[in-house]
Amino acid sequence: MTRLGLIDYGMGNLHSVQRAFERLGAVVQPVSNAAEMDGCTALVLPGVGAFDPAMQRLRQGGLAEAITRWCAAGKPLLGICLGLQLLFEASDEGTAAGLGLLKGRVRALPRCPGQPIPHMGWEPLIAATPSPLLPAGGPDTWVYFVHSYAAEPNDPACNTALVRFGDTAVTAAVWQGAIGACQFHPEKSGPHGEVILRRWLAWLAAQ
Repeated sequence: MTRLGLIDYGMGNLHSVQRAFERLGAVVQPVSNAAEMDGCTALVLPGVGAFDPAMQRLRQGGLAEAITRWCAAGKPLLGICLGLQLLFEASDEGTAAGLGLLKGRVRALPRCPGQPIPHMGWEPLIAATPSPLLPAGGPDTWVYFVHSYAAEPNDPACNTALVRFGDTAVTAAVWQGAIGACQFHPEKSGPHGEVILRRWLAWLAAQ
């Protein structure tokens, strides 16, 4: 049985994420320290709020170091919203160092005429590098976004999906090794978000 460790550092939408996975048959265990990761199949790093306070809380609780060790061992992790941004090295939103599990920086969304910030609402994903989250040839996928910043991976192949923002496209989802992450909220994206979570759980089961 898939047991997910849901990282609880006081800044995540834990309840909605937990319910989404439990509806799909996963056992979800809140994790607030390294010891509680024992027995987990994978970790989920959610997040709502600002970059610097999130990193401060992860470091104070010893979770930043534990997550780094987890990923260094090749174990799976899924980031959601701010949880995606925390995987990178740094962010325009603050001065704290990120987890650095993915190379690159989180940038403020560009100012575009007629395009409000934060970027909020339903948008279709633009397919990039295929991954277990978004395989090649899949149907159009509409998901729900709320964000003012977007990651810029050093390696563009890290992007598994983009989203249109004004006259450009920014990172919507990433995949590298056993690390995946979504800038959007799959747990709030209805049937399309559920499909993405099902794919991730199926990939876990096949490992």
